Amino acid sequence: MKHAAIAETTFEPVAGQRPVVLARARAIHQVLTPFPVAYFTAALATDLAYWRTAEVMWERFSVWLIAGGLVMSALVALAAVFDLAFGRQRPAWFRALGYTAGVLVSLLNVFVHSRDGYTAVVPTGLTLSVVAVAILLLCVVTGGWTLTNRRGARS
Repeated sequence: MKHAAIAETTFEPVAGQRPVVLARARAIHQVLTPFPVAYFTAALATDLAYWRTAEVMWERFSVWLIAGGLVMSALVALAAVFDLAFGRQRPAWFRALGYTAGVLVSLLNVFVHSRDGYTAVVPTGLTLSVVAVAILLLCVVTGGWTLTNRRGARS
C-alpha cells in the first residue's frame, strides 16, 4: 500500500495583489420583487386565454395567480420595510408608489375575478389585469426591481 504525502500550503497573498472586491449585496426585497410581477403577468396571459376560449380552467388559474402575486407582494412589502429599517437605504418614492398602485389594482382584480361567470373576467377583470401589469412594468422600466435606494443615491 502506497501512502500519498500531503504538502502543506499557505494562503498568504502575493505581494502587490489587492483583495477581490465583493459584489454589492442586493436588498432582500429586490430579490423578491420580480415574483409578483411574474404572477400578475401570468394572470394576464390566462385572462387572455379565458377571453378567447371561455374555458373555466383559465379563469381559475387567473384567480390563483393573482392571489399568489398578492401574497408575494406582501412579502416584498415586509422585506422592503426590513431593508429600510436596518439598511442604509431610503424609499424610491416613484417606484414604491407605482408598485403600491399596481398591487392595489390587483387586489381589486382578485375580487372581480372571484365572481362567477364570464363577466368575472371579460371585460373588467381583463382590463384590470392589463392596467396592473402596465403599471408594474412601467415601474420596472423606470428604475429596476428595487423600491429603495442607497442613502445618497437619487430616486
